[in-house]
Amino acid sequence: MPAIAIPGPEGRIEARFSPPPRPRAPVAMILHPHPQAGGTMNDRITQAMYKTFVNRGFATLRFNFRGVGRSEGEFDNGIGELSDAAAALDWIQAFHPEASTTWIAGFSFGAWIGMQLLMRRPEVRGFISVSPPANMYDFSFLAPCPSSGIIIHGTQDEVVTPNSVQKLVDKLRTQKHITVHHDEIPRANHFYENEMDLLMASVDNYLDMRLDPACPIK
Repeated sequence: MPAIAIPGPEGRIEARFSPPPRPRAPVAMILHPHPQAGGTMNDRITQAMYKTFVNRGFATLRFNFRGVGRSEGEFDNGIGELSDAAAALDWIQAFHPEASTTWIAGFSFGAWIGMQLLMRRPEVRGFISVSPPANMYDFSFLAPCPSSGIIIHGTQDEVVTPNSVQKLVDKLRTQKHITVHHDEIPRANHFYENEMDLLMASVDNYLDMRLDPACPIK
């Protein structure tokens, strides 16, 4: 898990990268929660998803958005952070151009950035959005959402209202040619303080299904 520095729009982007273990290994990028609420690439949910993809043989990257840790620049209300994410994905693809497929996973603010990135990158074939902040940010850009994925949130989330996430899921499920799974974690708050195992079981169950060669969702 070497520390690396990626060239970004505002200078250096601090990152951790697990290289591809084999030719044509798939790629995953994990996006952390809100920089101004203490979010970093070392957030425990971000790290847990990173480890899950590494263990499944993905070339996997997580990084600090601008102004976080050793990443240069200043917080930019999501606009610059989306550019950071695009630059990081460019870097992985240049390092590993023969990747068989690409996944994006994000937690909270990172889920919002990740779903914007989906709209710009048709090579992304799957997403995991944990607690997407549908009550704080506009997700209407998903028109249509270009890939299938899963949205997970806690029923006791005190930051992102469960009703707002349900409305987002319902809207996405009206779209054709994609399949959006939805999992609610009972008793879980925004940070899954006592339900981390249930959260990661949901992530792993979904990946088991999607990565099965017999899975009808492509």
